[in-house]
Amino acid sequence: MSSYNKVILMGNLTRDPETRYANSGTAIVKFGLAVNRRYQDSEGNWQEEPTFIDITMFGKRGEAFARFHQRGKPAFIEGSLRFDQWEDKQTGQKRSKLYVVADSWEFVGGGRDGGGGGGFSGGGSSAQAGSFEPAAADDTPF
Repeated sequence: MSSYNKVILMGNLTRDPETRYANSGTAIVKFGLAVNRRYQDSEGNWQEEPTFIDITMFGKRGEAFARFHQRGKPAFIEGSLRFDQWEDKQTGQKRSKLYVVADSWEFVGGGRDGGGGGGFSGGGSSAQAGSFEPAAADDTPF
């Protein structure tokens, strides 16, 4: 059976991007994104339900993202879901995490300087699915 793993998200960063480097020199950029689901409750009032998503981006694409984004800024992300499992060193408990590996991003809305638009979604970077490289610094995702 075929499968399809594609995620498209637009939301605001919940924290500044954090950049680390793998032993190979590849940038590993991690940040959080908040997306809202808007719905009408049983009394007809509009409600917003936030969902907080951890995002990882690799290579030059991730470095560029970290240079232009900070907490609170909107972003449009395309990528795929990834599932990690590990054993906690301190407690010995099995842990797991579902997160998004971003393949591309675009600016959203106008900037503080009045400019807007643009994006960085060119092909051929190390952020493509075939070059996933886990951070080996420790056994827990940051």
